[in-house]
Amino acid sequence: MNQPDTSSTPRTPSLGDSLLPLGILIALLSLSVSLYGSDSSLGPNQIALLLCAGVAALMGMKNGRSWRDMEDGMLKGIGLVFGAILILLAVGALIGSWILAGTVPSMIYYGVQILSPQWFYAASCVICAIVGLSIGSSWTTAGTLGVALMGIAAALGLSPAITAGAVISGAYFGDKMSPLSDTTNVAAAVTSNDLFLHIRHMLWTTMPAFVIALVIFAVIGLSAETASTSSADIQLLLGALQEEFNISSVSLLPLALLLFMAWRKIPAYPTLIIGALVGCVIALIFEPETARRLGGGEGSLAGLKGAWHSLFDGYKSSSSNENVAELLSKGGMSSMLNTIWLIISAMAFGGAMERAGFLERIVHWALSRVRTVGGLITSTVLTCFGMNAAAGDQYMAIIIPGRMFRDAFAEKGLHGLNLSRTLEDSGTITSVLIPWNTCGAYMSATLGIATFAYAPFALFNILCPLMAITYGWLHFKQMPLPSEASEPALEPDSQMASKSS
Repeated sequence: MNQPDTSSTPRTPSLGDSLLPLGILIALLSLSVSLYGSDSSLGPNQIALLLCAGVAALMGMKNGRSWRDMEDGMLKGIGLVFGAILILLAVGALIGSWILAGTVPSMIYYGVQILSPQWFYAASCVICAIVGLSIGSSWTTAGTLGVALMGIAAALGLSPAITAGAVISGAYFGDKMSPLSDTTNVAAAVTSNDLFLHIRHMLWTTMPAFVIALVIFAVIGLSAETASTSSADIQLLLGALQEEFNISSVSLLPLALLLFMAWRKIPAYPTLIIGALVGCVIALIFEPETARRLGGGEGSLAGLKGAWHSLFDGYKSSSSNENVAELLSKGGMSSMLNTIWLIISAMAFGGAMERAGFLERIVHWALSRVRTVGGLITSTVLTCFGMNAAAGDQYMAIIIPGRMFRDAFAEKGLHGLNLSRTLEDSGTITSVLIPWNTCGAYMSATLGIATFAYAPFALFNILCPLMAITYGWLHFKQMPLPSEASEPALEPDSQMASKSS
């Protein structure tokens, strides 16, 4: 009788094999940043990620996996972000059509006159938090209001990096606390917790982090120099906007429709595409001359050509005001192609690392060193951050640690709500701080600011994991496993609910 061939049976990888591709990636990315600076995400980082995907594949083959198996892992990793890629393309189209329709210019025009420079950073954070909470999407919030707030900041002479940090802080607070959010639902599901109990338990770490971030943004705004843009400069900018666009409240209809569709839980991709197409319709009706100019200005279909152009290649301003021209020449699906390249490269690396078993091996190593509750929370936070860097996607940074740490939390006598909260405090929140992560790449492309430039000012995203670690070491608000006779997860949270209601 023939014996089964076990020569190609995959072996459990060693810690050294698991860490080698990650170590090489860190070295190459550091070299990329030192050589290219803020341009490192325009190609050099992609090369580093793809090379390290190859290293991970070779190490996987060394441990008994076939090339086909490793290639399948990379393809499945890339497949995980097809939805994100479609959303990226839709956001690019939306930005282009909304500028052509006068939606973004109108938001800038009214916002400059309403928002005080001294309170701008804090107000931006609050506005994005409210919208993010209402629609459950940090990406949609940043791609709509965030773009307008960046424009207002430029008009007021305020820091684009701090503004981006405030937008991201607010958007991620709203996303994290919204029952409509994908990541909030994923974190609750992967730990088998009730969604609303999960949200209530998150308040203990999330609200203090958000309040501290708001205070810091307020202090920065009140102490910052805001005289670089005079009232005369602002009037020139407002005049330039009025010369190029028909500024009116009608131009805000695409924004109102998009927020309504998101509130009605219509999926993100169709919501964004419909919002972009409505922007084109508004442009053809209320901005016909602008649309014809963008389309070449000749022929009966020039306006339609201009609207079409805004979807795939964005808007090109004709303003003689350099600030307005730079501010509004953006958007289009083509503007997202470099970001998509970065995401595909990152997911190829993450897929190879997961298929080879390297991510699981690293997590098990981290767990083997945990002795205390504080150490467990810290290990979970660091593992989620590491997954965001290694796998390049926040969903993998929630699902893989959530699966691996469930038993460890139970062994320490901790309820699963502590794990789901920690996954959100780290896996969801820190994704935007990594340039090659889907979230970091998206925010950089959408807001027009390099990840490393805005990261120090994404205060909520920095404070939240630190708050989780602090609570862990202090044993503060760590819910114990319920007794068999009691209802799960109601003791501390019911007190919290009564206080907050």
